[in-house]
Amino acid sequence: MKDLIKDLSEEYESLDGIVSPLSESMWDRETPFSPWTIRDEISHLAFFDGAARLTATAPEEFSRHKAEIWALQDIFEDTLAKGRALSPAALLAWWRSERSALLDVFSTLEARARLSWYGPAMSARTLATSRIMETWAHGQDICDALGRNRLPTNRLRHIAQIGFSTYSWSFQNRGMEPPAEPVHVKLSSASGAWWTWGPPDAVERIVGNAEEFCLVVTQRRHVDDTALEITGASARRWMLIAQAFAGPPAEGPKSSSLD
Repeated sequence: MKDLIKDLSEEYESLDGIVSPLSESMWDRETPFSPWTIRDEISHLAFFDGAARLTATAPEEFSRHKAEIWALQDIFEDTLAKGRALSPAALLAWWRSERSALLDVFSTLEARARLSWYGPAMSARTLATSRIMETWAHGQDICDALGRNRLPTNRLRHIAQIGFSTYSWSFQNRGMEPPAEPVHVKLSSASGAWWTWGPPDAVERIVGNAEEFCLVVTQRRHVDDTALEITGASARRWMLIAQAFAGPPAEGPKSSSLD
């Protein structure tokens, strides 16, 4: 948990450094996660950082909260209301408060402690990892809106791990039978090391850049807009529907070749 907390804190600070200097008008710039704005992206993070804190500190209250959330007509739109009513400065203060409290709570938990969430329960380790993924993915939306590039870091390993571990779930979430064939994933990291998952002798394979893999599994890029090398029909099917985050099936971006 100590290493995860450090990486999550660094991911928070990285994104904070991007949004904190923005002018007030820039907070209402639309991101590719249409029709969300930069304001909405940070509102979403603040809201669900708060939810993660709540499930770890007050599980019964979180259960009531979850029931209320599922009763909303539009879960995501309705959870953005608070942030939309705040000034950028107040929104930043809310997000900083929620994430700081969450980091403090994570520091008290055992990695294997089970926590309720909006889907199946998960370990504290997995929930912390998912917060890294969410922060990075929504940060990508913001960078895309601003026309900025970020240097990849070894924190991407956490996101790639979730991406690989949700292989079967990506199919099941769509009512599809997961392929029987295992997939081998081999990714080059920012440090130059290779990260691997799955049987090395698997016929189905994905080889390439870790950042591009993470962009695909978080549905920020279409696989055809990357240089990932895909071998096998099952690996290809996976990359077309990969979804490393919880919730109902989501449609990722279309290939730029279809524009």
